[in-house]
Amino acid sequence: MTDRRALQTQLEQGIDALGLSLPAEAVPRLLDYQALLERWNGTYNLTAIRAPGEMITRHLLDSLAILPFVQGASLADLGTGPGLPGIPLAIAAPGRQILLVDSNGKKVRFLREAIRSLKLEGVRAVQARVEEVEGEFDCVTARAFASLADMLAWGGHLLAPQGIWLAMKGKSPDEELPGVPDGFKVNGIHTLNVPGLGAAERHLVVLGRAGW
Repeated sequence: MTDRRALQTQLEQGIDALGLSLPAEAVPRLLDYQALLERWNGTYNLTAIRAPGEMITRHLLDSLAILPFVQGASLADLGTGPGLPGIPLAIAAPGRQILLVDSNGKKVRFLREAIRSLKLEGVRAVQARVEEVEGEFDCVTARAFASLADMLAWGGHLLAPQGIWLAMKGKSPDEELPGVPDGFKVNGIHTLNVPGLGAAERHLVVLGRAGW
């Protein structure tokens, strides 16, 4: 078991490297989430990443890297898995209504336990296919969920007229850009420098509705 103080140092240094200023209680709550994920992962196989330090880098810091782009009062995280990036974003910037969407029952059971034990206000989890979800959200996030064409075809109805869609990718998805459906536009592609990832590529595709 990795010492929590070492994980806290790693997390705090990563947050500083990202240039983020988080609420005072955010770091211990993020570590509580990591510990809960690690504990459940032994039984439920929620993520292939098992080393605590790797979870800090590849789950927490990777999620927090998009925080400067998040906007609005409501957010839907599609294909959230064990809550990524939705739960780290909820902890780092509380006060937003967040819907976590996944079709996997085991993962949704974990999400509901995380929401309860971490006392995440305004956060709820639903087990559903993305195309079945209803509502309209100021911000939609999706992390390695599907191609741009598929994610917008399945979930584009969830984006408010002036909303922002944040698609988290590894390498720059240049070959996917022609597949962006009519009615949507790419507003920008940003390289994310996630502390501790080294040469691994991370990109954020920012999309919106055409005409806004």
